[in-house]
Amino acid sequence: MNKVFTPGQKYDPVPLPDRREFPETEMMARSQQFYEEIRRRHTTREFSNRSVNRQVIENCIQAAGTAPSGANHQPWHFCAVENSSIKQQIRLAAEEEERAFYGGKAALEWLDALAPLGTDTEKPFLETAPWLIVVFAERYGVDLDGTTFKNYYVNESVGIATGFLINALHSSGLSTLTHTPNPMKFLNEVCGRPDNEKAFLILVVGHPAEDAVIPRKSQVKKNIDEMATFL
Repeated sequence: MNKVFTPGQKYDPVPLPDRREFPETEMMARSQQFYEEIRRRHTTREFSNRSVNRQVIENCIQAAGTAPSGANHQPWHFCAVENSSIKQQIRLAAEEEERAFYGGKAALEWLDALAPLGTDTEKPFLETAPWLIVVFAERYGVDLDGTTFKNYYVNESVGIATGFLINALHSSGLSTLTHTPNPMKFLNEVCGRPDNEKAFLILVVGHPAEDAVIPRKSQVKKNIDEMATFL
């Protein structure tokens, strides 16, 4: 096992590897091509039970692991669940939290914001989809001898890695859904993860159902002038 953090380790630079440089015209073409491809990504809540090869999931998780992180501590763990019994446990626990959320825990303003997306307490996709990837954030690290050490920018690092993962899965031809029942402590028990990890989200992964739909509102995206400032 590679140790990503060793106390007292000194700065030891190596040449920048694997970089490719393109002419400006190709840079423009590639950036436009990437935008055209990623804008085809849509969150769906209706999945097929069609299987997805484990190697595809492994490749995408490896891609996620290349993300930048605070002090390169890589404070993430991806628990990929294919087992139907475990998926059922996750669904039952998640729906229990969702019933509390929709039954009075959530503010009316929050529920109003969710209404156009068509969400409710029922989460059949947690069992139907072939894979659930539960993303855990390591609040602090634990060495092999039990020594603990501090991780830095944990949420930021895990968020970036999750973005890499979603992009990799989309590029592989798969659909995804981010699901965040609150609280998510039950996921540590179901997935057998230690106390130093905190569930970040559940990523539902698979092929969309043949009759899958998306909310009209989800197609409304900010334009460049609304989301960017160039100084």
